[in-house]
Amino acid sequence: MSTILIVDDDPTARETLVAMLEGESYDLQLAKDGFQALRMLEQLQPDLILLDVMMPGMDGFEVCRRIRSTPQIAEVPIIILTALDDRDSLLKGIESGADDFLTKPADRGELTARVRTILRLNRYHTLLEQRENIRHTAERVVAAQEEERQRISRELHDDLGQALTTHLLALRNLQEDLSLPVEVMFDRLQSLYDQSYEIFVKIRRLARDLRPPVLDALGLKVAMQTYCTEFTRRTHLPVIFEADPSLPALTDMYNVTLYRALQEALTNVVKHAQATQVWVDLSAEDDMINLTVQDNGIGFNEVHSGSNGIGLAGLRERITIAGGTLNISSTPKRGTVLTAQFPLSDPKDFLD
Repeated sequence: MSTILIVDDDPTARETLVAMLEGESYDLQLAKDGFQALRMLEQLQPDLILLDVMMPGMDGFEVCRRIRSTPQIAEVPIIILTALDDRDSLLKGIESGADDFLTKPADRGELTARVRTILRLNRYHTLLEQRENIRHTAERVVAAQEEERQRISRELHDDLGQALTTHLLALRNLQEDLSLPVEVMFDRLQSLYDQSYEIFVKIRRLARDLRPPVLDALGLKVAMQTYCTEFTRRTHLPVIFEADPSLPALTDMYNVTLYRALQEALTNVVKHAQATQVWVDLSAEDDMINLTVQDNGIGFNEVHSGSNGIGLAGLRERITIAGGTLNISSTPKRGTVLTAQFPLSDPKDFLD
């Protein structure tokens, strides 16, 4: 059902518009002036706004300008209702961002036809936008996969490859020097053992990065706790992890997405936050699963940094693809709070 916000200071005019549209199965919301409309729009995302021009305090042109300057609602179609039919008023409406005009008193047939047309065009525009977003997301996913493959290839070739080459050369040298004293032979064997163990650790870390075995063996909570402990050991940044004991078993998609979200969030903290403490909380509440990562670092200005913050665009896409949302709240010198949420109302999101 499409939602239409009607903004008019005249109660009779509002009632007339409601009477004209109530048989069209719309959700009709009413505002008595521009100030109330803007307050409602902080929570409401209508599909169309019917906006009167001649209102006290703030006219329809100003309301229109303010809507167009607010990113969350800037794309909502606006039909201006006006008794003014002069050219200057129409130009002022266009400059303010109006999509269409209707002269008051409106004709019912013309009103319903205009409303249907704009809603249909808006749905078409939204569908095209969604398809374009999906295409861009798919391209970024493929690019990210290729980048990950290149990283693994470099690590295998440059790191493990060189280590194994050195190891094989040392073994060949040892073969050629079997007459060496026992003490020297023992030292060389010990060195080879140390090299073998380092290679083993690198291979295990690479395998864990690709797919952490603990995630399959012991579940999400233990996997996250283990990762936080290992992260603290490796970076010397204390991470306090807490998980809801009543957290339900989740699908593999959610498990992997939440685990990767934790990895990327903590990596982002180390790179950018200059924090001395991180808190991680995993909980289930009101048919939602929530992952919160909070740090006490330098924070950032949300207005200047945009909705993705620093280095979190990939994380937002990963969460969106899995059906979740990502919220980032930050204040300079007071740290950052990252919250990933996933709906659990659908039974298929739980494991049998």
